[in-house]
Amino acid sequence: MNTPAELRYSTDHEWVRVEGATVRVGITDFAQDALGDVVFVELPEVGLEVTANSAFAEIESTKSVSDIFAPVSGEVVESNQELEEQPELVNEDPYGDGWICVIRPSQGLDLENLMDAEGYKSFIAEESSE
Repeated sequence: MNTPAELRYSTDHEWVRVEGATVRVGITDFAQDALGDVVFVELPEVGLEVTANSAFAEIESTKSVSDIFAPVSGEVVESNQELEEQPELVNEDPYGDGWICVIRPSQGLDLENLMDAEGYKSFIAEESSE
């Protein structure tokens, strides 16, 4: 399982990459693997105000439909329109071309509630053993 060290992670299996005053958001390699083949992504609209830990998008796979939760509060400033035509990018490149959206955090870059890569790996191990 790929867990890049430079990213932060939520307990809902989203990742966050800090890019200046914004954050790029996607789902983790673990999450895309658990979902199976992604066939549709409902993207958040640009301008949408999101609240941390609240559902703001959906992802549909051959196995299920799952909510995507905002890892931070703020405004969606960009959505990955490529996913409308190529939702499989989430499976093929979850930390690259398969990103979901970019958010401008309303509380600055407060990432204290997110885990680093080692913390996320431990979280997955604990969750898997339950």
